[in-house]
Amino acid sequence: MTDLLYYADAYTREFDATITAVDGGRVALDRTAFYPGGGGQLNDTGWLTVAGMRIPVTQVKKESGQIWHWLETSDLGGEPSMTVGQPVHGEVDWARRYQIMRTHTAMHILCGVVWRDYGASVTGGNMAPGAGRMDFEFAAMSRELVTEIEAKCNAEIAAARPVRSQILPRDEAFQIPDLIRTKINLLPPGIPEVRTIELVGLDLQADGGTHVRNTSEVGSMRVTDYKSKGAINKRIYIELE
Repeated sequence: MTDLLYYADAYTREFDATITAVDGGRVALDRTAFYPGGGGQLNDTGWLTVAGMRIPVTQVKKESGQIWHWLETSDLGGEPSMTVGQPVHGEVDWARRYQIMRTHTAMHILCGVVWRDYGASVTGGNMAPGAGRMDFEFAAMSRELVTEIEAKCNAEIAAARPVRSQILPRDEAFQIPDLIRTKINLLPPGIPEVRTIELVGLDLQADGGTHVRNTSEVGSMRVTDYKSKGAINKRIYIELE
C-alpha cells in the first residue's frame, strides 16, 4: 500500500520515496504526494528525479492500493535505469495542483449553498484547474437565481471558513445527515472508512480530493453560464478569478 501524503497534508509539494514496482514506463512508490484523480478531480502532474534525471510525470492512477506514476522519457535522450528499491525525489506541479484545490473547494461552496438554501441535490459535475460545472436537481433556473447563488458563494468565501478533513469508520460516517449530496451514492459498498470534508458552518460531505485550508483561499468565484439539461436538471458553470 502506498502512503498517501496528499491526505496527510495537501500542501506537500516535494517528497522523497522509494520505487516499489516498475511496469514499463510507470513506477509505483512507497509514498507519494501525487493525487491519482477521482471524484471529478484531475490527477496531479509534476516530476520525478530518478538516477539524476528529472522526468515529467504525465499521469497518476490508483490501482489495487498502489499509486502508479507514468513517466515521459521520450525527450531525455535515453531512459534511466529504474529498479525496485531505488530512491526518487518527487515534485508536484504546485501551480496546477493549488488551482485545482481552490476549484474543488469552490465546488463544495457552491454545493453547500445550493443544498442549504434551495434543497437541491447534485446530479453531476466536473472540474478543471480554475473552472468547473455542477448539475443540480432544479425544476427551473434564471439569471436572477444564478446571480443570487454567485453572491451567496462569494459571501461564504469571504467568511473565511476553515476546511477540515476527517476519516471515519463507515458506520459512523453514514450517521451524518446528508453526507451524500449526489443523487446516486458513488461510494463503493465495501470500503471500511469514509473521508469527509467539512467547510465549517456550511458543508459536510464525503469526499476523497484535495482542498485548501480556508475558503478565503478560493478567491472570487464567478458564475459564467447556466443551462437546462433536462426537466429537473440544471447546470451551473463557474470560474475562479
